[in-house]
Amino acid sequence: MSNADHVAVAPRPGAADTATERPPSPPGGLLRALTAAAPAVITDAGVLGFALWTVLYHAAFLFALRPSVTFLIWVAGGVLLAGWWSVRAWRRWSTPRPAAGPTVPDATPATGYPRRLLLAVVAAGLVAAVTAGLANTPAGDAISWWIPAAAGAVAAVGVMLMTRRAWLAGPAPAAPAPTVPQSAYALLVSVGVAISSLLIARNTPDDVYYVGKSTWVAERDIVPLNDFLFSENVLPAMGSQPPTPSIEVFTGALGHVLGIHGASATWYLALPVMAVLAILALWRLTHRWAPRRPVLAFSVAVAYLYLVAGADAALGTFHLPRLYEGKGMFVSAVIPLMWLYLTEWFDTRSRRSLLMVFALSVTATGLTTTSAIILPLLVGAAGLAMLLVGRVRDAVIGGLAAVAYPVGAIVVSRLVLGGMNATGADDAFFDAEYTYRRTLMIGIVGVISGLALWFGPLLARRRTPALLAAGATLTMSVLLIPGVLEALGAASGISVVLWRVPWLLALPTLIGLLCTVDVPSATRALRVAVGPVVAVAMVASFAIWATPMWSPVSWVETHDRPTWKLPQQRQRIAFWISEQDRPAGLLLAPSVIMRTSLIVTSRVRVVLPRDFYLVEYDRNSDFAKDRLLLARFADGRQQPSKAEVEAAVQRVGVGTICVYHSNQYARDMAVDLGFQEFAARRGPGAMTCYGRSG
Repeated sequence: MSNADHVAVAPRPGAADTATERPPSPPGGLLRALTAAAPAVITDAGVLGFALWTVLYHAAFLFALRPSVTFLIWVAGGVLLAGWWSVRAWRRWSTPRPAAGPTVPDATPATGYPRRLLLAVVAAGLVAAVTAGLANTPAGDAISWWIPAAAGAVAAVGVMLMTRRAWLAGPAPAAPAPTVPQSAYALLVSVGVAISSLLIARNTPDDVYYVGKSTWVAERDIVPLNDFLFSENVLPAMGSQPPTPSIEVFTGALGHVLGIHGASATWYLALPVMAVLAILALWRLTHRWAPRRPVLAFSVAVAYLYLVAGADAALGTFHLPRLYEGKGMFVSAVIPLMWLYLTEWFDTRSRRSLLMVFALSVTATGLTTTSAIILPLLVGAAGLAMLLVGRVRDAVIGGLAAVAYPVGAIVVSRLVLGGMNATGADDAFFDAEYTYRRTLMIGIVGVISGLALWFGPLLARRRTPALLAAGATLTMSVLLIPGVLEALGAASGISVVLWRVPWLLALPTLIGLLCTVDVPSATRALRVAVGPVVAVAMVASFAIWATPMWSPVSWVETHDRPTWKLPQQRQRIAFWISEQDRPAGLLLAPSVIMRTSLIVTSRVRVVLPRDFYLVEYDRNSDFAKDRLLLARFADGRQQPSKAEVEAAVQRVGVGTICVYHSNQYARDMAVDLGFQEFAARRGPGAMTCYGRSG
């Protein structure tokens, strides 16, 4: 070793003490450290914990374990892992470490970009955002979708070129750790959101499947591998719903072990925890990607989720109102965390980052089958960005870690259970224009979403965050070109769910990044004011031109106390019917009551859980036609002849008919068919029940 080497590594006298020894912790030092790290600890623990559950759930199929047994094994395994992790964390915290070097400040993202290219990209992005947002509005009926599609593609390519140039230009600025006040603020917001989740109730028809499955598991301690809606786990399961997701079984097993209703376990216990995890996931990505003002950007992102709902595909609708459905948690928590973990992986290439990418992919598999569609697109966007800067090996390893489990789970389930029939997933295909409209919205909100899509990468922290955001923008811009979604659907056979492709974007974070814009040449007062002014303008736009999460237009009811996510009168009627001494056979009741009944209890079997699911059984078959006729008869929407009703009742096996007092035709018909009245309920929601005699 040369003298120069010795000089380079030898510390000054006394320097080793100041560089490696941890100074005495001030009062509250450990508490402050825990507070600062809490968002990361909570979200990482949630990811690892649910990934462990999902692996155990899938392994339980091999041993025919009951969900409660799997749950108890999971609890024991989780306790052991938590203890091991706590010991390691304490040792890391208490072991002297070298003092951290100075933080490299992040430069303005646009600094150093060729002026002409920057102006061209800004112009193209503005054209794309404005025309995409105004398309399908009265002001933009004449706008061809080719205009925003072409302008968006030009802007996305330019953004990718500029962020690539910035990535290659110099070292990555250090990403600062969150401060104690920042983490405390994120934690307080997450708790507030969790509380509000208990008071918001959206009437979602899908709940008959998702929450109904949890109710089944809680009551029977069995995973229904066959149909549990139309039959007693006898008919073939829906081809569009393979048993790979584990979230409904988790909440059902939780209810069974605790001795509470499966719906209560879902809505009172699991949902608030999910809300905390989703908000903290949003905070972590926003903090990592924002070059400045992360708290302001995070606040705008949360406001966006609360204020932009209403439409059935709005991200706000898939947040608190539907967060307990696996797909809601996937888009609200998994997507931002996947971008975060990939950012960490490409920055550090640490085994821990790669482990979290893999664990999150397992968690995504346990939430929804949509993960096998969206994660490859997301990973492809990130991988493309890394390939453009020569990180081929890292892109391949990270991509495999992110998609191997979800894609493998679907492939294995299809090999075991047979081919997948996706017709039950959705019943319409939306082209690029309507895909944008459904998720990114129209009007002023659509314009803001477009600005976030095409300018977000230029505002993100330099190097990896900006480059990954550019990859997402380029991928989404290509998908928005007319004909691309059609070709992808024809090649893959998943046309019915391609409207979800905007989920690959971390859109709330990109929305928040708009208020981090900087004006380098302006006065200090203007530079300080521009972010808050932009934030106030955006939030005001959401409040004025969008539909908030709590609006009845969003099919949401608000309550002053925790409630089930059901219309309260329907819930009371379903419980009342379940408490009656009914004859054997299926229950025929108004459609909304039958749909509610399977959430209340799996013991009351109904004629038609939901007409949408009949696509799995051929809507032209007697099986489907009989159930549709009887449901319309019970609803009072149709007055079929006695012969038609009697034949359908016999074929379906109806034992009980419950109809509203106002449906006099159905009440008289029930008596004519030989059914006898055995129970009556006073209003509101007055109803009479008739049972088959003999």
